[in-house]
Amino acid sequence: MLYYLFEYLEQQYQLPGASLFQFLTFRAALAVLISLLIAVVYGKRVILFLQKKQIGESIRDLGLDGQKQKAGTPTMGGLIIIMSTLVPVLLFADLKNIYVILLIITMLWMGVIGFIDDYIKIFKKDKKGLKGRFKIMGQVVLGLIVGIVLYFHPLVTMKEKDSSIITEQFTVERVIGKEKKSVRTNVPFFKNNELDYADFIAWAGDGMEKYAWLIFIPVVILIVTAVSNGANLTDGIDGLAAGSSAIIVLTLGIFAWVSGNIQFSNYLDIFYIPRVGELVVFIAAFAGGLVGFLWYNAFPAQVFMGDTGSLTIGGVIAVIAIIVRKELLIPILCGIFFAESISVMLQVGYFKHTKKKFGEGKRIFLMAPLHHHYQKKLYHESKIVTRFWIIGILLAVVSIVTLKIR
Repeated sequence: MLYYLFEYLEQQYQLPGASLFQFLTFRAALAVLISLLIAVVYGKRVILFLQKKQIGESIRDLGLDGQKQKAGTPTMGGLIIIMSTLVPVLLFADLKNIYVILLIITMLWMGVIGFIDDYIKIFKKDKKGLKGRFKIMGQVVLGLIVGIVLYFHPLVTMKEKDSSIITEQFTVERVIGKEKKSVRTNVPFFKNNELDYADFIAWAGDGMEKYAWLIFIPVVILIVTAVSNGANLTDGIDGLAAGSSAIIVLTLGIFAWVSGNIQFSNYLDIFYIPRVGELVVFIAAFAGGLVGFLWYNAFPAQVFMGDTGSLTIGGVIAVIAIIVRKELLIPILCGIFFAESISVMLQVGYFKHTKKKFGEGKRIFLMAPLHHHYQKKLYHESKIVTRFWIIGILLAVVSIVTLKIR
């Protein structure tokens, strides 16, 4: 809103300083500052409200150190992240930008699903929360919406590279690249780093490329569902999900910045995606909200994010990665989420297999998800979280390095 106000003041009255709001970096800086302040200042009020309404976490007895002391800690703290992100986005972002609109929808959609899940757990006294099939259904529908918008919306484009041609008169002419619809994406570590989803259906005959949505949309649904559930599984100990997510989000902010800048994208040989630079404002606000939430969620946590936060975080991260065409980097960049999810799948699969084969189920880990395995080995929560953060930073650096290593 302030973005449009100062744009008007600049155009009509040349108000000194109003032109600053045309600079992406200035608006991103304001967004991260405001989101941090909202999370830290108003976060306390949200926590007190949750305590007053007795919206506390019901802890299952898993035999973990310090677990019982956490009973009654306010949950639904994801509301702090959502609030502190959306307020600066509404103030400083271009709300006509299709990517910003899509991320706002994603945040609200996943926030509602998570809120319903937390509500059932707390007020209906059902520890299982929202039934899994309804949760998955909500994630699938969101993935469907995101996939349809990214495939069919006319403003979701990529720009072809400028090229030079030699005419019959032996003069060099510059051919300016055009914007066009495309479902290509970047492939890390390869020199010819392009993958076109349309190629997976082109073999069926001429003109089949127009049905590339049959491949693209299911891929989007899979990514949104997987990353959202991965973030949900990671939210198990104080500060782990919020800190790991902040690292991922800041890295995606770098990708959005270079993908939305024609000079950087040309130098790094990645896709130039018009209008995607506006995501930097949303990402800055989101990162500020996550870091601000850590003020109260770091050990010992004064509030838990609940599914209201974890499902929202995973959904937003997935959609940003798809928008900036870096979804194939998710196993690396979101390596913490990936490891947590894999640990659960391996644990459950191996237990069922050994029970069927030997009559007694065996386990690979002392407990899954992975962070609980280290708790069972009597590592302190703070040490587990810090080491996971360090691994997350290393994975983020590797992800950024893929821009040049091919």
